[in-house]
Amino acid sequence: MGRIYSGMPAKQLGAEGWRKPWSGGNGGSCVEALKLADGRVALRQSTDPDGPALIWSHSDISLFIQAAKAGKADFLVA
Repeated sequence: MGRIYSGMPAKQLGAEGWRKPWSGGNGGSCVEALKLADGRVALRQSTDPDGPALIWSHSDISLFIQAAKAGKADFLVA
């Protein structure tokens, strides 16, 4: 595999290993996550599996999840 970068086509990361930790009750549209070998995390839209993947560092995804758990993203759904 070549260079992994944010915005790359998700299909270049392969079809195996993608998980849907945030799915449910939304008509099949959800975020899928893939933990990369170097610890980074790739996110893609389930309805567009060949579309762009956002690549997050391990520390950035950890901070995002901690902040969401603490309610700092609640404004997005209020």
